[in-house]
Formats: sequence, C-alpha cells, structure tokens
Amino acid sequence: MQQDFQKTQDSVQSFHQDTLNIRQVWHSILERRWLIISIWFSVIVAGSIYAFKAVPIYESSITLQIDPDSAGFLYSKDLYAGGMADQNYVSTQHRNLRSRSLLSDVSQALNLKTEDPRYSKSLDEIRTLQADISIIPIRLTRHVEVQVSHTSPLQAQKIANKIGELFLQKNLDDKKQKSLAGFRVLNQEADAKEIELETIQKQLQKYRSDKTMISLLSDQNIDGQTLKDSKSAYEQMRSQSDLASQTAQQAQEFIATGKDISEFGPIGKDEQVSSLRKSINANNTKLAALRTRYRDRHPKVLQILTEIQADTQKVKDESERAYRTLLAEAERVKSLEANSLEKYKESEKKMFTLGDAKVQHDIMMQKMKRVEMIYDTILSKAKEFDIGTKDLFQNLKIVELATLSVKPARPNKTLALASSILVGLVLALVGAFFISYLDDSIKSQEDVENILHVPFLGYIPNIKSTSVVERDLQAHLHPTSSSAEGFRTLRAAISLIRNSERMKVIAVTSTIPSEGKSLVASNLAIVTAQTGLRTVLVDADLRRPSVHKAFQLQSLTGLTSYLTERVSSIGDITHSSVVANLDIICCGSTPSNPSELISSRRMVQFLEELSKRYDRIILDCPPVSAVADPLVVGAMADGIVFVTKFNKIRKGHAVRSIQRIQDSGINIIGLVLNDIDFEGKDSYYYSYHYYQNRYYASHYSGKIADSAAVTPPVDSVS
Repeated sequence: MQQDFQKTQDSVQSFHQDTLNIRQVWHSILERRWLIISIWFSVIVAGSIYAFKAVPIYESSITLQIDPDSAGFLYSKDLYAGGMADQNYVSTQHRNLRSRSLLSDVSQALNLKTEDPRYSKSLDEIRTLQADISIIPIRLTRHVEVQVSHTSPLQAQKIANKIGELFLQKNLDDKKQKSLAGFRVLNQEADAKEIELETIQKQLQKYRSDKTMISLLSDQNIDGQTLKDSKSAYEQMRSQSDLASQTAQQAQEFIATGKDISEFGPIGKDEQVSSLRKSINANNTKLAALRTRYRDRHPKVLQILTEIQADTQKVKDESERAYRTLLAEAERVKSLEANSLEKYKESEKKMFTLGDAKVQHDIMMQKMKRVEMIYDTILSKAKEFDIGTKDLFQNLKIVELATLSVKPARPNKTLALASSILVGLVLALVGAFFISYLDDSIKSQEDVENILHVPFLGYIPNIKSTSVVERDLQAHLHPTSSSAEGFRTLRAAISLIRNSERMKVIAVTSTIPSEGKSLVASNLAIVTAQTGLRTVLVDADLRRPSVHKAFQLQSLTGLTSYLTERVSSIGDITHSSVVANLDIICCGSTPSNPSELISSRRMVQFLEELSKRYDRIILDCPPVSAVADPLVVGAMADGIVFVTKFNKIRKGHAVRSIQRIQDSGINIIGLVLNDIDFEGKDSYYYSYHYYQNRYYASHYSGKIADSAAVTPPVDSVS
C-alpha cells in the first residue's frame, strides 16, 4: 500500500514538473512576444524582398552515362570491373566534370570571358563558372546530370551541352595519349631488356667455355650419366668379386677336408670334368656287365679298366686345372673391382667439381629466365597497347542533351515566402529562448524558494502612478486596488510566521536601489496600522531618505537628530499621519557619518524606547549591496523583509545579498516580489492573481468613502 502511494506521489510530481516546464516555455514566449514578432516580421520581409527582387536563375541539365573504363572491345574483361575501383572511377569523373582544364576549354569555345556579362565582370571566370555547375549522380544508375545555372536559359543550355561534348572528346584524347605513351615506354623497355638478355646469354656461354664443361645443363649432363654408369659397373663388379672370392674360399676349405676336389660343386660342373665323369660312369657300367660274363683278366675287362684309370687321371688333372682357374678368376674379378672403384671415384670427384661450377651457372640461368619472362611480358603488353591504340573504346556517352528551360528555377517565390515564414518563426523562437536563457533574474515564487532558499511572502502588483505619495500610500489612498490587497497579503504572511508575535521590529531592505523597499515599508506600516496595532514607520536610510516625501513631511528634525543627541525625546521627532495608529519618524538632515550613527549605542536605545511605545516598528533601510547599514540595523531588528523587483535582479546578485545577510546571523522573515504588472506585460506569469484581484476588488466597491482618496495634509513640524 505504501509503495502504491509512493508511486502515485512520484507520478503526480513528475506530471507537475512536466506541466511546469511547458508553462515556463509558454511564459517565455509570451514575455518575448514582441521580440518574436519583430524577428519573424523582419525575416518574412527579407524573404519577400528576395523573392520579388532577386534575378531569376534558369537551369539546364545534360545527362551523361559513365561506364567503367576499358581499352577497347578486344578487352571485354575490363568491361565488368566493379566494386570500389568502379566507384572511385565514377567519383573521379564527377570531379573532372568541374575541373578547371575542362571549364577553361568551355569558356574559350563559347567566349564566356568576352561575350557573357556574368563572367566578364568576374576576376576568375572559371571559379564563377564552377559555382554555376552542379554534378548530380542519379541513384542506382551510371547516369549523372550536369546542371548549369545562368540568368539566360539559352546560355545555360549552351554551356551544359558544350561541357558534355568537350568532356567526351577530352576522354578519348586522354586515352589516345595514354596508349601512345604506354606503347613508347614499353618499346623502350623491350629494347633495353633485349640488350640485357643478349648480354646475359653471352656471359653464360663464356662461363661454360671457361669451365670447359658442357654438362652444366640438365639435358646435357654427360658427366652425371658417366658417374651413374661407373657406379653401376662398380657395384656389379663388387658383387662378382664377392661371389668369386667366396667360391675360391669354399674350394680351399673343401680341399682342406681331404675330399676330392672334383666333387666340389662349381668344379664338378666344369664341362671337361663333367664329361670325363660321365665317361667313367659309362665304363663302370660296361665293366659291371663284362664281369658278369668275363674274368678280371679278360682283355675286354682289362681294356675297360685301363680306360677307367685313364679317365680318372684326367678327371684329377682337369679338376686341378678348374681349381686353378677358379682361383685365377677370383683374382681377376677382384682386380676388375678395384679398377671399377677407381673409375667411380674419379667420376664422383669430377661431379663435385661440376656441382661447384653449376651453382653459379644456375644463378646465371635463373637471371636469364627472369629477363626472358620480363621481356616476353613487355612484348605482350606492347602488342596489347599497339592494338589498343587502334581499338579505343569510348566508355562515356550523352544520354540526354540539355533543353531550353522556360521557367526559372529560382527564386521560387512560393517556397521563399513559405521558408521565410517557417525560418523566421524558428529564428524568432530560438532568439527568444536564448535571451530567456541568458535572463536569470528573479521572477517567481519558485525562484525564491528553490534558488534563494528563503520564505516567500507574496507579490506586490505594479502601481501605475508615478506620484511618490500615491505609490507609498497606496494601501491607504486606494484600498480596493490589487496593490493594496498585495500589501495585506504580505501582512498576513508575516503574521502567520512562527513566533510572529515576537517580531516587533521589522527592517525592510533590498539588493539595490529602486526595487521598491520604501514603497513596501510604507504600505506594510499602513496595513499593519489598519489592524489596530500601534505602528511606527522609521526612515533608517540616512543616506537617501524618502519617507518624508511620501507622507509630505518637511522636517529637519528626525532620527539623525536623536542619534546625534540634539534631541533627547522620541516624541520630538515623531509625526502623526493620516492613517490611524500610524506614526512617522523621518531621517531629518543627512549626516556625514551615517554608518557610525546607525551602529551606535544610541540606536539601540532608540529601538528599545520605540518597543515600549509601539506594537510594531517598521524600519526602512538602505540596500544591502550599497552599504553595511542594513546589516547593522537588521542585527538590532527581529527580522528583515527582503524586497526584490520583478525581473530586475539577477539570481546570482540576489543570492550573494541573501548570503551576506545570513552570514551576519540576521533572521530573514521572507522575500517580497515587487512591481509585477498583472494586467500588462507580466500577466502571462501571474494571470491567476490578476483574476483573483479583480474578483476581490468588487468587495470593496462602493464601501470605501471617496474621502479616503483625499491627499493628506502636510505636517509642518520643524
């Protein structure tokens, strides 16, 4: 429940603040209404003069299409260039359309400097012409409008069309010059690269000749192939040598065991040994067959035995021969292996030497290849440029020629008038709000309570009369007026303050002179006396006294006389007034030392004596910012009523004055806002007071005797 109540309070407060801000804006507008009307009217008049007096300007536009740049139809791939490069190219062409070089050609072609008054009077006709040209890209297209403004519609058309014509021609000329220049540069580069390539080739050939090596090229690497072959031969011979050595070693081991060498595998496979062994086997077969038929001494048996013995001896001899051959072959193959190894080592050494030479050779070859590649590229580009010069592609074209304008583009009288009305209103409001922002004077109860932080006692309406008597005796002479009601409100506000019965001595002061502190003091004394209280009004301003003027008292004897002890009795300086229960004590003659007199012991005695005689004492004091007198008097009084004139005192000045009083320990009863024109220029701030005062004024109508307005008699006490 408490939270709902708090939300409601916050909503009400927020609504109140929003309403207050809107009201303040409206008040600012009303307060500066004549300034707003003046600025608004001035801008409308200026706009009207411009609309009807300005020279009519005609506009004519030519539409161009800007396609991406390319060398020609043979290079169609360039036609599809897009992205940022395309956009940059289009933007560059937009700048070129307003370039000085192009516009200079236009000026010469049309004789603008001599025949056109618009440009002949200008010190720089090109700059003036640039100001008359607008480049307007058409969104989402490659089209662009070149808009020319001129006082002559025909001249605007001529300039626009001439710009398009010369722009297209200049584009083609630039392409031709670019192609020819590029072609010449490429030809020069091709000649230079050709000479460089020839030089490198000669250096390479000389290097090969100096190294006496023809195998530096990979496709002519004879030494490399030789190394490969020698290595293969060496490996083959080494394999054969190992096999022969192994066979010879096995044969020796076979003999060492006491076995018949003819039974050794490799020897047994010898052709002669194998043939003899076959013959022995055949004779043995025959011998076995003969022995079945004959005895051992039979001639046929003996013949076979003889043949077997002979073959056996031959097998032995052939086996030894084969064994020696086997050993000799092992030695031969081993010798061949050594020769192959030597050849391999020589080839390898030669390849190492060739490798060192090939490093520099390869570097020279790479350099030659790079130069050849660059040379080929230059030749290719030169050929392209040669073709391009014969196949230039115009990527610009005129879409629409400029037409003759029959209606001026500006000034647009209707638009100028409407703009002046709108702009004038905006400028007027801005000016009014700016001045209101700079204006930080005290204007309202909110300013008093939120900025000065003192109680607010009420408003005093503006008194139209210039007579001091009518102004300072307003509550007596015109009791039905709104001003008199304002003073009665002030009296009521003071009486409702806490411990108001103790506020017997009340000082009235202000920040600066002419804020109405004497007016407030006099009328506050009058309305206080009208309640039946014995009241005395004391003019405590010993520098510029004014109370005697309001009550028409011509007396040189007053407060000064009492303070200087020339008069001992208060009764001698007291004057009665036309207002019942109200006495007046004037300043008298102005002293040369007012501060000393005000702060004297005699002043304290004076106030003590008055407190015994009167119920209420009103002291009219000088302004706070002028002298220190009001601070001295305020310290003796029970409180000070501070008077501020509406819309006159700046907030900072008023804050310093209030702070000065509070720093002195003086009780500030409250502040009165004076001189508000409820029926005139200030009614927008306090219109409700105006209606309120009119309502209550009828209460007094016909009830106040006309005698109340009679001028009071002059008291001629001397």
